[in-house]
Amino acid sequence: MSDPITYRGAVYPSQCDHMGHMNVQWYVAKFDEATWQLLAQLGLTASRFRRDGVGMAAVEQRLNYKRELHAGDTVTIRSSILELTDKSIRLWHEMRHDETDLVAATADIVGVHIDSTTRKARSLPDDVRARALTMAGARRPDEVAAGC
Repeated sequence: MSDPITYRGAVYPSQCDHMGHMNVQWYVAKFDEATWQLLAQLGLTASRFRRDGVGMAAVEQRLNYKRELHAGDTVTIRSSILELTDKSIRLWHEMRHDETDLVAATADIVGVHIDSTTRKARSLPDDVRARALTMAGARRPDEVAAGC
């Protein structure tokens, strides 16, 4: 089973810098959109955040830039769960250039589930944990770490 598609889009001329390739801020933006799509697939939707008074906060983000992207290039991001703890999720995103199928960039992101009033970490809901473990199970067991 392949990882779900969490973003599809194009590089616009306005997203390119003086070097003629997509500026790093747009890689971050596209990975951010992919993150929200993945969280929604896990059951962490905007309406749930409002209803339950919770949210997610990124606490770590590591990006690797592999290849330049230029105006007109189309990209697809696939995402997966790398690690799950009681209060956090570690996500993996891989951005590929659609025409060449080469990896353009990757992102390794840790998000913490928080109470939106106190801003303190809070346990992930059971249904979200179950979906995340199922999604993580689609990867090889040696690629996934499940914490307490």
